[in-house]
Amino acid sequence: MARQLRVEYEGAIYHVMSRGDRKEPIFEDDEDRLKFLRTLGETCERADWRVHAYCLMGNHFHLVVETAKPTLVSGMKWFLGTYTQRFNARHRVRGHLFAGRYKSLLVDGSDDFYLRVVCDYVHLNPLRVGMLGEGESLEDYAWSSFPEYLKPPRKRVEWLRVDRLLGEHGIRQDNSRGRRELLEIMATRCAQEGHAEEKLWSDIRRGWRFGAEDFVERIAGMGQAREGNSSSHLSDALEETMEEKARAIIRAFLEKRGIGMEAFLKRRKGDPSKVRLAGELRRKTTMTMAWIAKELNAGVPQTLWKALWVSDQKCDNTRD
Repeated sequence: MARQLRVEYEGAIYHVMSRGDRKEPIFEDDEDRLKFLRTLGETCERADWRVHAYCLMGNHFHLVVETAKPTLVSGMKWFLGTYTQRFNARHRVRGHLFAGRYKSLLVDGSDDFYLRVVCDYVHLNPLRVGMLGEGESLEDYAWSSFPEYLKPPRKRVEWLRVDRLLGEHGIRQDNSRGRRELLEIMATRCAQEGHAEEKLWSDIRRGWRFGAEDFVERIAGMGQAREGNSSSHLSDALEETMEEKARAIIRAFLEKRGIGMEAFLKRRKGDPSKVRLAGELRRKTTMTMAWIAKELNAGVPQTLWKALWVSDQKCDNTRD
């Protein structure tokens, strides 16, 4: 499986999620949860983050964070490492607390709609997984940022940014009236159980970016003016997007002809259908011939290049 992409740039917004090792709890009690939030606050100060939403669950957490500078990777390294050390010291254990790499979904910040959907997804999580007791409401779940949104500004943690989400919900002022309005909006959302946005939530769970159709192109435009790791990450992102397109072309080609992937790969390396598909991939994507040859089990790239040249010559002769 390909490694999770880490696209970084100034002002980027991410939905971050990480689970406990072997899906074990990352919080034993409320003291652990408080320690986690204190560590998050320290990370925000160190990495220049602002948090839009968070939710602490039993064996994982959700976090919507905005990075003023390209500090997701360095910030998460310090955050997860420091909390692990503090958890292990308190409980007198050793070893990994979190499982593998955290998941980070890049959120389109040019339109607050996408931020609102992601934050609502995070805030509704306790309801969605059945963690609210009988008679409890969303604001009763203490380990989410939603109750923080309902507090006056002076009583909130300073690293929580509420203005963008309130604005997306049409709430103009962060006052008692605005907070009551937010409470009513989310109560309605709870009654609907998010069914209207289930498709969007599916995109949040499985993707690496969440935004408008031109989101990737806009990211690439920003990356072209930068140097160093950020441009490299953006290049990787575009490459993965093209790989997704290439695999979709392969699936469509095989489905149209009623051929299963396993049977297709077993055909001889120079099979005409493999050559035709290779030609289509070369025309419609930027994938290398080495990738195409390996993906189609079509031999070495040089042989496939020759087969394509012969095929093109035959087409030219037919046209003449």
